[in-house]
Amino acid sequence: MASEKATALVLRVTDFSETSAVVTLFTREFGKVRGLAKGARRPKGPFESALDLLALCRVVFLRKSSDALDLLTEAKLERRFRPPPGALANLYGAYYIAELLGELTDDYDPHPELFDAAVQTLAALSSTAAVAPVVLRFELTALRVLGHLPSLDTCVECGTSVKESGRTAFSQRAGGVLCKSCRAGQKQVISVSAGVLAALARFADPATPAAGQPPLDNRVYGELRAVLNHYWSHLLGREPRMHRYLGTASI
Repeated sequence: MASEKATALVLRVTDFSETSAVVTLFTREFGKVRGLAKGARRPKGPFESALDLLALCRVVFLRKSSDALDLLTEAKLERRFRPPPGALANLYGAYYIAELLGELTDDYDPHPELFDAAVQTLAALSSTAAVAPVVLRFELTALRVLGHLPSLDTCVECGTSVKESGRTAFSQRAGGVLCKSCRAGQKQVISVSAGVLAALARFADPATPAAGQPPLDNRVYGELRAVLNHYWSHLLGREPRMHRYLGTASI
């Protein structure tokens, strides 16, 4: 068994025995890792309380060659996620980040850009920044990095340019906008406003600083949230558990 070192975010901790736990980590170097942490539940165990949900830590683990769990041998805390006092929206947003990372990524499939985006997002959610745009930026980054970003300006079927004017057909199944010629016969198609498509494109663009995004009005954000929620549900095959709480996020 090879010993590996990594920087990791703690996505999930599940009790395994009276003293041990199964931990799901999203690491910068190796992607998602699932490991058995022996002694993690002891008050003075070998992990020094580093394995809290959404904590950023440095870990050492023994990588198994079979389908068995890896063996986590060391974890040192670097930063603990702490939302502002009473800020439930920040906490829900952070839980949503953990849920997406756990559902979207595969074991040992690293995405350093996504890891860095998650760390930056959790840092922002630890402040008094508006929650909705911070979470939205992460969602669009995750879709882009993992190859699931819907086509927002060209027809997903024929590749022709689709102008952002009025309302545009958007196919959940095909994964993007449709021109008028390709709209016929398509299923799971909704009508999306030009404002929503423009906002999605801005938040998906890595060249546009997250802090420089223009504010979203309630009408545009409400429609955008509905479109994105349905897209996530189609992509994952179920509605993310934290979607019901995103309505508490301020824009």
